[in-house]
Parts: sequence; structure tokens; C-alpha cells
Amino acid sequence: MRARDLAEPYPAVSAEDDAVEAARLLAQHKLPALLVVDSDQRPYAIVPGSQLIKQLVPEYVREDPRLGAGIDDRHLDEVTESMAGLTVAEWLPPRTYLPSTVGPDTGALQVAALMARTHTPLVAVIERDADQVRLVGAITAARLMERFIGEQ
Repeated sequence: MRARDLAEPYPAVSAEDDAVEAARLLAQHKLPALLVVDSDQRPYAIVPGSQLIKQLVPEYVREDPRLGAGIDDRHLDEVTESMAGLTVAEWLPPRTYLPSTVGPDTGALQVAALMARTHTPLVAVIERDADQVRLVGAITAARLMERFIGEQ
């Protein structure tokens, strides 16, 4: 099976989009990662959800998780407030998450190897036509696992 057969439509955001709306998109669609595209709709970054959650946790709690025990749900509203007015580019973690991309003829095992090597749950499938790059869709780890072990 080829990447074109495994690829599915996947919601994307641009670097200029609102960070809160991007987070809502991730949550509402239960996405494993955020797919960020540039102004030409080419994959710009793929950021695993775990790394986006990291952006929401105060640094002092990341360094010592026990400090989070004293924070109750009433303080969770501050998370959204801290993101208010930020673009996706401003919200993304400082580490650059280059998009993992494959062509439509890439085999399923090659896609799996790329996911394993890059530690990403999402691979974008792109087609190149001269100087143009077009996003075909994306392959999630769940979709790939379904292909390998089948649905029960």
C-alpha cells in the first residue's frame, strides 16, 4: 500500500492563525499533532500534541511536577488567557519541528520508518509538480497501525 492510499484529509492551520483556535482544533478533532502550513499551503511544521501541551504547563511545574499538585482546575482558565492574542508561530515550542513529508508513492513501511525515526505521529503526503508543492493529506500513526494489524 502506498502513501496516497493511506493519506486522509487532515485539518491544518497557518503560522498566522490564532493559537487558541488552533488548540481548539487539536482538541475537538482529537488530533495527534498540529499540522502547520505556510502561506502557499505547504507543510511548515508538524508538532506533536504532547509538545503543545508542554507549552501550556508553567515552566516551574515542568521542572518539578509536584508543584502542580497545588494548582486546581480554577487556575486552568489562566492557560487560555496566556495564549490569548498569540499566533500559532508565537505559540509553537522554540524547537523547530520540521514536517515529516513523503511522496504519494512512498510505501507504508517507509512511512512507518520515518515516523519512528522522527518521533512524530503524523506524516504529510505531498505531491510535487515543477516548483509547486501540494498537500495531498496526512497519515496518522493510528491509520498506519490499522493498516499493519487490521481493524477488529
